[in-house]
Amino acid sequence: MIKIVVDAMGGDNSPSANVKGALTALNAIKDIELVLVGDETQIAPLLATEAYDKTRLTVLNATEVISCDDKPTEAIRTKKDSSMYNSFELLRTDEMARAIVTVGSTGALLAGTVMRLGRIKGVKRPAFCPILPTVIPGKIVAICDSGANVDCVPLWLQQFAVMGSLYISKAFGVENPRVALLNVGVEEEKGDELRKATYQLLKETPSVNFVGNMESRDLLSGGIDLVVCDGFAGNVLLKSTEGACAELMHMLKHALMSSFTSKMGALLIKKKLYAVKDLMDYNKYGGAVLLGAAKTVIKGHGSSGGEAIFHCIEQAYKMETSGLVNAIAAEMQG
Repeated sequence: MIKIVVDAMGGDNSPSANVKGALTALNAIKDIELVLVGDETQIAPLLATEAYDKTRLTVLNATEVISCDDKPTEAIRTKKDSSMYNSFELLRTDEMARAIVTVGSTGALLAGTVMRLGRIKGVKRPAFCPILPTVIPGKIVAICDSGANVDCVPLWLQQFAVMGSLYISKAFGVENPRVALLNVGVEEEKGDELRKATYQLLKETPSVNFVGNMESRDLLSGGIDLVVCDGFAGNVLLKSTEGACAELMHMLKHALMSSFTSKMGALLIKKKLYAVKDLMDYNKYGGAVLLGAAKTVIKGHGSSGGEAIFHCIEQAYKMETSGLVNAIAAEMQG
């Protein structure tokens, strides 16, 4: 039985979405145990009308919430009855608790990981690694880092490549994942000093299938499994891609609804349009894994609904069953 801690507060739709996602996961995955951490007065009524295995779901009361307006480090130090702090304490003190899923403050999550949970020995910096779909059906691409480390050194980027490769291999079954370095051009000599030094380092890393530089326009092409970058560039890449895809769908919808003729055409391709929309829906892909943490840490979108939280829990489960944390520890200490 794998025990997963779910921070039930802090998101735009919390705690209802968190409870819904947890119950879906409980029914779908028979060997997990869940702990919902949050305001019991809000969570209990949501559970009261649902049928679920009460032996595999418990509630840990927490009266405070860390918001995105709170200063992350200060909040972890002072809000000691918050849902996120109590989630980390449970993860830290309970050997059976293996993972945390949260849609709360990203800054507080990073602070809590460093201050309360810790890193895998040998890991210099933990890094967020979200996944996105590509134009090839069933194929995904990961970005590491996407915001945890704004300023980086080559060694950190090398470690992101190692940890990300293990993640893609173990969690998604991709054999010898192709790793690229985000840059302003594909030629080896392109980029600033950080990118040039990292390029040479990745070329000499035997555990990484490094295929060279990649321009941002090729992110969704399906030719790369993992993109390595500093957190500033990675966050811009992730959000600009998500935003561009969303706006493109809005433009397409507007164009198709602009005349009677286009509406008739839209009816003919309705199923295909919905398939593309579903493909780009982040709710179906879980959250960003914080690679390098001592236990599994998953950060979902703040606006996540029940489906997204279910996939985050499913993602945490897959990471634990694949032994990812132990694999990263073995690689870093080897």
